[in-house]
Amino acid sequence: MSVHTDSTVDGLPVVRLVNAALEVAIAPGVGGRIVSLHDRTSGHNLLWRNPKLRLERRPPGAPYDPNFYGGIDEQLPSDIPETVAGQTYPDHGELWTMALDAKMEADTLVLRGRLPVCGLRYERRLNLRGDAPLLDLDYRLTNDTPEPRPYLWKLHLPVPAAPGDTISCPAATARVADPAWSRHADSAPFPWPGQLVMPEPDGTAEFLFLEGLRDGVIGWRNREQTREFTCHFDPAVFPCCWLFATFGQLDGLYTAVLEPANLAALSVADAARRGACPTLAPGATIATRITLALR
Repeated sequence: MSVHTDSTVDGLPVVRLVNAALEVAIAPGVGGRIVSLHDRTSGHNLLWRNPKLRLERRPPGAPYDPNFYGGIDEQLPSDIPETVAGQTYPDHGELWTMALDAKMEADTLVLRGRLPVCGLRYERRLNLRGDAPLLDLDYRLTNDTPEPRPYLWKLHLPVPAAPGDTISCPAATARVADPAWSRHADSAPFPWPGQLVMPEPDGTAEFLFLEGLRDGVIGWRNREQTREFTCHFDPAVFPCCWLFATFGQLDGLYTAVLEPANLAALSVADAARRGACPTLAPGATIATRITLALR
């Protein structure tokens, strides 16, 4: 594997990790966003990006949807703007607008930062596994504040899906996350058929919670079944997936966003009041690995 620290995207510094199979670009200054992940055999970028936007730093509290750049970011410690245990969290959380400290340790890129409002300490280690088409993301999330912290944590992975492509996840049930962004009129849980086939662009969207996972994986496969990109995770840490897909409803954009998550609820505050929200106790640390794989 080789490491390149002299690159930029739209003028922002990125670190590039390269092996025989993949080339990945990471922007530490914008929440450690994975800007691109290229299959070196075909040259395809496995991550969707918004053709209408440049890569830019946004101020804390910026609205997320108008700044939906693409690549991989994370929502932590919340999704919707809300007040949780007396703390006011911005749209889609704090992490996506943060600048993270970055350094190389041997062949691993290490990103670290402390979320300024909730006080959680965040660490992510990125490593390409030998010459295989595998990117490992090793995380540590620590609460070194004196208060318990209810939190939402989820990956936000948009793929360059096209009509006829499939999004697969081994979930038992699905339910609508937000009726304003769904083609389903009924909010009751329904049996999940195992996959979503991407339709023609029709100005609609789909937004679902996928629950009852039989395995910790969600992925995208092209219509020709010649390319498959999967995200593997520990279902004990991320017991559900959110699936958001816009077929033109969001600003005319077309993509599917794969989102392993620790909570199937839009509101952390509501889930905490119900005693249903993951909470990191004072002094506690959670460590986990997510692997992105090309097949």
